Amino acid sequence: MFDVNFPEMMVVAVVALIVIGPERLPKVARTLGHLWGRAQRYVNGVKADISRDMSIEELRQVQQEMQQQASNLQQALQQTGQTVSQQVQELNSAVAHPAPGLPEAPGLPEEVRREPQAASNQQKFPID
Repeated sequence: MFDVNFPEMMVVAVVALIVIGPERLPKVARTLGHLWGRAQRYVNGVKADISRDMSIEELRQVQQEMQQQASNLQQALQQTGQTVSQQVQELNSAVAHPAPGLPEAPGLPEEVRREPQAASNQQKFPID
C-alpha cells in the first residue's frame, strides 16, 4: 500500500526540520508518536471487536446445529420407543391369547408352562 523507503524518510525529516524548525521538531515528533500510537490502539481495538463478533456468530451457528441434531435424535428415539412398545404389546397379546387351533407343546414340563418364579425362589449355586 504505502511503500516508504529510507531515502524518502530522510527527505521528509529534512523538510520537517526546515519547515518546523529545530526548537519545535522534538515536540511535534512526540505528538505525532502519541497520535500514531493512539491510532494503532484504535485499529487493534476494532480488529479485536470484529474478531470477537465473528467468533460469537460462529458459536451461535454451532449451538443451532447442535440443538437441531439433538432434536432430531430425540425424535428418532421417540419413534424407536413407540415402535418397540408397540411390538412388545403385540408379543404380550400373542402370548396371552394364543391363536386357536395351535397345539400346546406336548413335551414341556409343567414348570416351564407355568409362569416364571421370582428370582428369590430360584436355586442358587454356591461359589467354591
